[in-house]
Amino acid sequence: MDQELQTRILSAVDDAFDDEIAFLSELTAHPSTRGQEQGAQDCMAGALNERGYEVDRWQIEVDKIRDLPGFSPVIGDYEDAVNVVGSHRSASRKGRSLILNGHIDVVPAGPLDMWDRPPFEPHVDDGWLYGRGAGDMKAGLVSNLFALDALRSLGLAPAADVFFQSVVEEECTGNGALACLERGYKADAALIPEPFEEKLVTAQLGVIWAQVHLKGLPTHVAYAGSGANAIEAAIPLITALHGLEERWNAPGCRHSEYGHAHHPINLIIGKIKGGDWASSVPAWCVFDMRIAIYPGQDIEAAKTEIVDTIMEAARSNAFLKNSLPEIVWHGFMAEGYALADDRSETATAAIGSLDAAHAAVNGSALDRMAITATTDARFFGLYADTPALVYGPRAEAIHGFNERVELESIRRITQSTALFIADWCGLETI
Repeated sequence: MDQELQTRILSAVDDAFDDEIAFLSELTAHPSTRGQEQGAQDCMAGALNERGYEVDRWQIEVDKIRDLPGFSPVIGDYEDAVNVVGSHRSASRKGRSLILNGHIDVVPAGPLDMWDRPPFEPHVDDGWLYGRGAGDMKAGLVSNLFALDALRSLGLAPAADVFFQSVVEEECTGNGALACLERGYKADAALIPEPFEEKLVTAQLGVIWAQVHLKGLPTHVAYAGSGANAIEAAIPLITALHGLEERWNAPGCRHSEYGHAHHPINLIIGKIKGGDWASSVPAWCVFDMRIAIYPGQDIEAAKTEIVDTIMEAARSNAFLKNSLPEIVWHGFMAEGYALADDRSETATAAIGSLDAAHAAVNGSALDRMAITATTDARFFGLYADTPALVYGPRAEAIHGFNERVELESIRRITQSTALFIADWCGLETI
């Protein structure tokens, strides 16, 4: 790409940056937690329609995806789970096609009194935009959109098909991205601007969710010794699961991208509930767990280890050995994915294009990182033979309180994305 065109593209992003942040604020104001994404998807579909893209909006149908690789089991239905895809159809189709993917769903805000300001009333302070979902990952979604806008403002468009995806379910299953594959959206590469410090993600862990159901023996507190406390019975099971966590963290178990990581595999007991009355020995308890797995680690084998760990601990408990726990798999059943393992010519070319774009904007080389979380990149990399590049802005307090994303980082990501699209797809005049 010649220097003059590069400069014009960067300036076009600058010219629309105030509008970009205004739209990001509007999108962040929608509390798009699971099952409540409709308002945010209306906003996104409207923006795509205004720009003349071919808009596809559909409700996820579990029966169409449940037998596909990468499906994660769900509790409940998808009555309100709607994906939005805006398609740019190239007139020339001279270049390489691209998926610009991002998720619209956000995690719950948690106790509101722990936020300095309401989580869905976005505001800018000292160079940061605050709000739940601002960083994870509505800033990335908006940067994808405004990168395309920058090219359009110059009378240019990608010389290949580009599919802008705004998906649901990333935070708990990934089934929104899977539904896009089932719908037929395929491309030569995918770019996902998740908020990982303007670095290229070389590897991500997989994630397994499960619920563990325990039954106790209720009795009045006056006779507590004759009952069995289902809540307290969960404690040795959780302890045993942490033992499994430590075994998986042993250096000999690690994928090469995590060879120098201190503690890549994390177990979280994310939710626990049980009992019916403060003065009754609790008759039941349910806890929800999340544990990570490495790229290449067999998911069925990992599930078997989890079951064996729980059951071995239960059989060591005087009561539970006669009332074994029930394990329900729901939510994430996600494999790990390592872009670093993809030695294909396509992956090498895509990474090279992004390296060049980042260097043009920042004047420095694009750093790499292996993350201890998961993203929707796995669907493209593992199941669609599509290298998936995860590269997004700097954000802080993701999934915590006072979540925020750095404005100048959004600007740089938008500029880099615009240059990447121009190089990867090529350009044609509108």
